Amino acid sequence: MLDQDPLFKNNILETIIDSAYEWIVVVDHEGIVRYMNKTYCEFLGEDPKKVIGKHVTKVIENTRMHKDVLQGKVEIADLQFIRGNYMIANRIPILNEGKVIGAVGTVIFRDTEQWKKMNSHIKALLHELNFYKKEWEEINGATYTLNDFAGTSAEVQKVKKHVKNIASGDLSVLIRGESGTGKELLAHSIHQLSERSGKPFIKLNCGAVPEHLFESELFGYSEGAFTGAKKGGKLGKFQLADGGTLFLDEIGDLPQSMQIKLLRVLQEKEVEPVGAVHTQKVNVRVIAATNRPLERLISENTFREDLFYRINVLQIQIPPLRERKEDIWPLAENFIRLNCAETGKRILSIDDDVKEAFLEYSWPGNARELKNFVEAAIQLTHSDRLSLDVFPDFLKEKLGINKKQLTLKEHIQETEKNVISYYLDTMDGDIMRVAKQLGIGKTNLYDKIKKYNIR
Repeated sequence: MLDQDPLFKNNILETIIDSAYEWIVVVDHEGIVRYMNKTYCEFLGEDPKKVIGKHVTKVIENTRMHKDVLQGKVEIADLQFIRGNYMIANRIPILNEGKVIGAVGTVIFRDTEQWKKMNSHIKALLHELNFYKKEWEEINGATYTLNDFAGTSAEVQKVKKHVKNIASGDLSVLIRGESGTGKELLAHSIHQLSERSGKPFIKLNCGAVPEHLFESELFGYSEGAFTGAKKGGKLGKFQLADGGTLFLDEIGDLPQSMQIKLLRVLQEKEVEPVGAVHTQKVNVRVIAATNRPLERLISENTFREDLFYRINVLQIQIPPLRERKEDIWPLAENFIRLNCAETGKRILSIDDDVKEAFLEYSWPGNARELKNFVEAAIQLTHSDRLSLDVFPDFLKEKLGINKKQLTLKEHIQETEKNVISYYLDTMDGDIMRVAKQLGIGKTNLYDKIKKYNIR
């Protein structure tokens, strides 16, 4: 008659559950743990007796057992990051007369060694996928689409509409905006939406190439063109982009010696590699971008007016983030989603005081600075919510959190320090450019850098 004994039945059931392939946890309608099988407790380092009565968030990393599942939502085969690995979790609501009274969760891979083998197999496949993805990106080059340009403001919608209108065709495009506003992202988007999307998208940062290498970088060189030249020569950016798009970032930093040569290529649609005796025809659409005032550079005779008109056939102006505050949270949420997908973390809520601080900040670094803020906060948080506490002190200082009361003189000095630091950062430490931008002498700028201990 043992099979009629409730205790006997309970022991059989518990033995079956403890030896099951999955880890199992049961919570009530408030998310309180009511049962967790032995192997799950062992993996988490929890005492099976003491775990009962704890809220599930205090027991399981990145859990969702207290979320949608308690609203009646079934979650099957969801990736969950637990103790350094991705696990596959199922979450099923427990119903009684149509009412949710709790939930049962299962996680597969009880045997961590077996998980490691499977994880290694998955990682090998991901490495192989990334290899082919990287190979394609090296050929095609464009990785962003217009969907990546997040925002809900009228300004963003206007920019997106303009991109769609000008993407088709071969006319040159000039994208203007402050550093960090997303100029390169729009260049990718224009290429992706154009008839050239199946052809290469090649990038060149005009501010990052030494002047003596510019010509060979843009136009390539033939074999024997100079000492150390590669056998067979080298293709330049224009030849690599043939049939596709060439993105010239920071066009305002293009050396004057190269401006006339670039103008000739754009007019004649042919390049002459260094050391070559013949020109080569190229079919390339040029997209340029800059955060510098080209009109002023023209008046200062540091940028050719005829080149400006050649690259400025179509123009896109991206407004800074401080002028479209309603885009701050759509952008932040997009960065949170992308970072969580990359790191395996889960952020479900953001404190109101964080949102308030973000809205009050001027974001001199625009979307790029916002992205860095969000990623730092996610990295430092140990829960599924973002609060002001998780931001490092230097970010809190930037956001104006817990800032001491300053005198008017101290406010002025702090503002001056921040402005100088910003321009030094965005202009890569070029003292002459920063001094010219701020309208002060080079010696005066050096004195201020020393005074404020700016590094």
